[in-house]
Amino acid sequence: MQRFPCPFCGLRDEREFHYAGELGKTRPATFTKVSDKEWRDYLYAYRNEKGAAEEVWVHLTCREMFVMCRDTVTMEVIETRALRKEVSS
Repeated sequence: MQRFPCPFCGLRDEREFHYAGELGKTRPATFTKVSDKEWRDYLYAYRNEKGAAEEVWVHLTCREMFVMCRDTVTMEVIETRALRKEVSS
Protein backbone atom coordinates (compact mmCIF):
# COMPACT_ATOMS: atom_id res chain seq x y z
CA MET A 1 0.00 0.00 0.00
CA GLN A 2 1.25 3.47 -0.86
CA ARG A 3 0.98 6.61 1.18
CA PHE A 4 0.59 9.95 -0.60
CA PRO A 5 1.37 13.36 0.87
CA CYS A 6 -1.61 15.72 0.73
CA PRO A 7 -0.35 19.33 0.72
CA PHE A 8 -3.18 20.18 3.15
CA CYS A 9 -3.38 17.12 5.46
CA GLY A 10 0.05 15.46 5.27
CA LEU A 11 0.88 11.81 4.61
CA ARG A 12 -2.26 9.68 4.06
CA ASP A 13 -3.28 6.24 2.79
CA GLU A 14 -3.64 5.94 -1.01
CA ARG A 15 -7.30 4.85 -0.69
CA GLU A 16 -8.18 8.44 0.31
CA PHE A 17 -7.18 9.81 -3.11
CA HIS A 18 -8.71 9.88 -6.58
CA TYR A 19 -6.83 10.49 -9.85
CA ALA A 20 -8.44 13.40 -11.72
CA GLY A 21 -6.27 13.61 -14.86
CA GLU A 22 -3.15 14.96 -16.49
CA LEU A 23 -2.07 18.46 -15.57
CA GLY A 24 -2.48 20.87 -18.49
CA LYS A 25 -5.03 18.88 -20.45
CA THR A 26 -7.73 21.34 -21.52
CA ARG A 27 -11.28 20.54 -22.48
CA PRO A 28 -12.29 21.60 -26.03
CA ALA A 29 -14.32 24.80 -26.24
CA THR A 30 -17.93 23.66 -26.57
CA PHE A 31 -19.34 26.98 -27.80
CA THR A 32 -18.04 26.02 -31.26
CA LYS A 33 -18.35 22.72 -33.14
CA VAL A 34 -16.05 20.09 -31.68
CA SER A 35 -14.97 17.25 -33.95
CA ASP A 36 -15.17 13.60 -32.95
CA LYS A 37 -11.37 13.45 -33.08
CA GLU A 38 -11.03 16.38 -30.62
CA TRP A 39 -13.43 14.72 -28.16
CA ARG A 40 -11.71 11.36 -28.56
CA ASP A 41 -8.29 12.90 -27.93
CA TYR A 42 -9.56 14.79 -24.90
CA LEU A 43 -11.28 11.77 -23.34
CA TYR A 44 -8.95 8.90 -24.22
CA ALA A 45 -5.51 10.11 -25.35
CA TYR A 46 -2.88 10.31 -22.62
CA ARG A 47 0.81 11.19 -22.81
CA ASN A 48 1.66 8.18 -20.60
CA GLU A 49 5.36 9.08 -20.48
CA LYS A 50 7.99 7.18 -18.54
CA GLY A 51 9.51 9.18 -15.71
CA ALA A 52 8.23 12.33 -14.00
CA ALA A 53 4.58 13.17 -14.70
CA GLU A 54 2.41 15.95 -13.26
CA GLU A 55 -1.13 14.88 -12.46
CA VAL A 56 -4.18 16.35 -10.77
CA TRP A 57 -5.45 14.39 -7.75
CA VAL A 58 -8.30 14.87 -5.28
CA HIS A 59 -7.92 14.08 -1.58
CA LEU A 60 -11.39 12.72 -0.83
CA THR A 61 -11.13 13.45 2.90
CA CYS A 62 -10.53 17.21 2.65
CA ARG A 63 -12.00 17.56 -0.90
CA GLU A 64 -8.98 19.54 -2.10
CA MET A 65 -7.51 19.17 -5.57
CA PHE A 66 -3.74 19.27 -5.90
CA VAL A 67 -0.86 18.53 -8.26
CA MET A 68 1.21 15.42 -7.68
CA CYS A 69 4.48 15.01 -9.52
CA ARG A 70 5.45 11.34 -9.47
CA ASP A 71 7.73 8.95 -11.29
CA THR A 72 5.53 6.66 -13.38
CA VAL A 73 8.16 3.90 -13.40
CA THR A 74 8.99 3.69 -9.68
CA MET A 75 5.70 5.22 -8.39
CA GLU A 76 7.82 7.52 -6.17
CA VAL A 77 6.08 10.79 -5.29
CA ILE A 78 8.47 13.62 -6.11
CA GLU A 79 6.34 16.59 -5.01
CA THR A 80 2.79 17.67 -4.21
CA ARG A 81 1.45 21.22 -4.32
CA ALA A 82 -1.87 23.00 -4.13
CA LEU A 83 -3.71 23.41 -7.41
CA ARG A 84 -5.55 26.51 -6.26
CA LYS A 85 -3.92 29.91 -6.10
CA GLU A 86 -4.02 31.76 -2.81
CA VAL A 87 -5.98 35.02 -2.95
CA SER A 88 -4.13 37.97 -1.48
CA SER A 89 -6.21 40.46 0.47
